[in-house]
Amino acid sequence: MAQPIATVTSTSLRWDVFCRVVDNFGDIGVCWRLCADLGARGHAVRLWVDDTAPLHWMAPGALEGSWPGVQVLDWERSQDATPLAGLAPADVWVEGFGCEIATEFIAARVGSTRATGQIAHKTPVWINLEYLSAERYVERSHGLASPVMRGPAKGWTKYFFYPGFSTRTGGLLREADLLQRQQAFAQGDGRAGWLARHGITWAGEQLVSLFCYEPAALAALLAQLDAAPTPTLLLVSAGRARKAVETVLAQSAADNAAAMDRAFHRLRVAYLPQLSQSDFDHLLWACDLNFVRGEDSLVRALWAGKPLVWQIYPQDDAAHVHKLKAFLDAIGAPASLRSFHHAWNGVHPTGANGALPLIDLNSWYQSLRVARERLLEMDDLVTQLVQFVLKKR
Repeated sequence: MAQPIATVTSTSLRWDVFCRVVDNFGDIGVCWRLCADLGARGHAVRLWVDDTAPLHWMAPGALEGSWPGVQVLDWERSQDATPLAGLAPADVWVEGFGCEIATEFIAARVGSTRATGQIAHKTPVWINLEYLSAERYVERSHGLASPVMRGPAKGWTKYFFYPGFSTRTGGLLREADLLQRQQAFAQGDGRAGWLARHGITWAGEQLVSLFCYEPAALAALLAQLDAAPTPTLLLVSAGRARKAVETVLAQSAADNAAAMDRAFHRLRVAYLPQLSQSDFDHLLWACDLNFVRGEDSLVRALWAGKPLVWQIYPQDDAAHVHKLKAFLDAIGAPASLRSFHHAWNGVHPTGANGALPLIDLNSWYQSLRVARERLLEMDDLVTQLVQFVLKKR
């Protein structure tokens, strides 16, 4: 897989990025894209992560140090005073999604900063990279300072940095060469070549990608695609999406004494292996409709410029309902796309019956293209993050 070529700039900085892999790989997915983008722009990045396993398939070569400017380190090493003593100090610390930097790591840096008889290092610009949301509080909170009240770094300052969909936020992750790569994909062998390289036969059907949790409306989606006048090839991501589809098909077989997948008339299902982030982008570019989940895949689907349906991560306090509405507002979603999102996410506004509406590709395509063009006019997240850091140093 081709990897980005580093571009050295006069503002190159050293970054420590911290990530804890909680679930579903969303945390490491965003943090890796951030690190890879920084590295490609000439910065030196150390990624401290407590689970490196996902990087084997997500970013081949990452653990071997073959990505420009990026070094992957085990989280436990950030708690070991011996290697920390000889660690070159970073200009920036980034806590991914509020994960807390080890006290030992902080103490080592505070010690080097206050060392007697040595040249004192500047304190790092300390960033808390927050989750993506289109809710109004993001604009109010973006860039706010938070004094450190306890621990070795008492008296230092953290800053909240919020990704977002408006110019009053930190923007979205977008590599400098993204549009060029998309254009090259489209002008090359594109979808046909990508499918062939993954051993998938294609008879010219409509292509739909499925990356989801376990939506209650999944069976209804499969039935709708099969009943549509245009034949569909459904490309199912590895992991929970595949298990969800297999569960629906198994249940159908039990209910009908005939396997549902064998009864399809206009729908074919193909299961994908785990894809690198680059290959996942290619999947989204190749498809006519993308079902995505979580934060990283949502942003990538937006840049793909194709109709998309987002399954938001459900929260016990139903906070995700407000987050979903804010996103739909931010992209100017038409009524049909809103209704589909509500049904897909199990959110049923007053008067809705919960049934899965019909897919309306033409309407969705137009609205998503308009939203994408507006978002492309904004500075990307890494550009804004670097500018923010330089102002605080």
